Amino acid sequence: MRVSGIVIRRAAPGDAAALVALARSIAAEPGAWLLTDAAWRSVADERGYLRAVRSSSHAAVLVAATPAGELVGRLSIARDQHPSSPHVADLGVMVAAAQRRQGVGRALLDAAAGWARDVGITKLELHVFPHNTAAIALYEQLGYEREGYRRAHYVRAGELVDTVVMALLLGGGRPAAETLQR
Repeated sequence: MRVSGIVIRRAAPGDAAALVALARSIAAEPGAWLLTDAAWRSVADERGYLRAVRSSSHAAVLVAATPAGELVGRLSIARDQHPSSPHVADLGVMVAAAQRRQGVGRALLDAAAGWARDVGITKLELHVFPHNTAAIALYEQLGYEREGYRRAHYVRAGELVDTVVMALLLGGGRPAAETLQR
C-alpha cells in the first residue's frame, strides 16, 4: 500500500534499530503518546520479536517507510490469546511527529484490517489516552467506536493513567472456522 510515497509493509528483523529509534523518539515527546516513558526494548530484543512474529498468523508488525527507506510508522497487531476470543486482535500504532496527519496512520490501520481479515480476525481493539484527541478522531473516522473507559488502568511515569477502549468490527460476519478451532 502507498500513501504519498509511503510504503506499508511487514516489518523485517533488519528494521529493529530503526523501530527502536522511532519508539524512543515518540516516547520522548512531551505529548505522552506511548504507554512507556521508560527505555524501549533493546535492538536485539526488537529483532528477536520481529523474527518471532514474521511468520505468525497470530501477530504482525507493519511499518510505514519513506521512498528513502526511513521508517516513519509502526503498527503492532496480536490476536487475543483467550480461548473465547481468538477472533479479536489488539493493536498499537505510532507515527513519527513529522508524518502525522498525512495519511500514514490511516494507511497502517487499513493494512492491519486487511491482515486481520486474511487470518480470520473480525474485531480490532485498541487503547488510546483520552488526551490524544487527534488519534481518537482518526479512529472514529475509520469506524472505530468507543467501547469503554478504563480509569487508572496503566502506570506511566509513576502515575495511574486512564485509557479509552475503542474497537472496530470488520465486515465478513463470523470468524473463520480455523480461528474458532484454535
